[in-house]
Amino acid sequence: MDIPILFEDNHLLVVEKPVNVPVQEDESGDDDLLTILKRDIKIRYEKPGNVYLGLVHRLDRPVGGVMVFAKTSKAASRLSDQIRRNAMEKYYLTIIRGEMDAPRAKLENYLVKDRRKNEVYVVGKDNKHGKEAELEYEVKEEEAGMSLLEIDLHTGRPHQIRVQLAHLGTPIYGDQKYGQNVNHPGQQIALWSHRLVLTHPVKKEDMTFTSYPPDTYPWNIWPAYISE
Repeated sequence: MDIPILFEDNHLLVVEKPVNVPVQEDESGDDDLLTILKRDIKIRYEKPGNVYLGLVHRLDRPVGGVMVFAKTSKAASRLSDQIRRNAMEKYYLTIIRGEMDAPRAKLENYLVKDRRKNEVYVVGKDNKHGKEAELEYEVKEEEAGMSLLEIDLHTGRPHQIRVQLAHLGTPIYGDQKYGQNVNHPGQQIALWSHRLVLTHPVKKEDMTFTSYPPDTYPWNIWPAYISE
């Protein structure tokens, strides 16, 4: 599998995750991104033994776009610390069914995950199991009963963007889990990891990495936002 590399040095590996590839090994037994990248590093650099590659954040299996991996344990620790401090900025593009009430706003909810069903639910603030979830959105375009949003993700809860938008009655196009009433089997979820802004773990330089959705429906309704 050919994984596009957006940036690489001795400390970081930034790639464009393909859709429908798990980030790490799961019960499906399918090839996962972490294993593929380790294998690639081992071959390209003729490394003996095990290859270290640190997984510091995740994307849901059906979601594609930019991801950063750490090539050393020091880099992994420092990137993880940036995420804990909300110092790594994570932006997504997504297409929802319907329109938002406001052109931009902050969404704040409390979420609980049912691990047995692998589903996440919005709960009240008083729920002792609820974890705070926060994001900001901006409406970029509207057409054909759908809206293109840019999401600034403040917290990284499982399925967070999908659940918070579905809770408003505006599920993401193609989301089979949280929008099954309006989406159909076979439709690819329109959620893309668009941009990461981080500080290099060693050089301390600010870095921005960007990836664009593919030239497929419904992304291609708005050609300015898709890859060339």
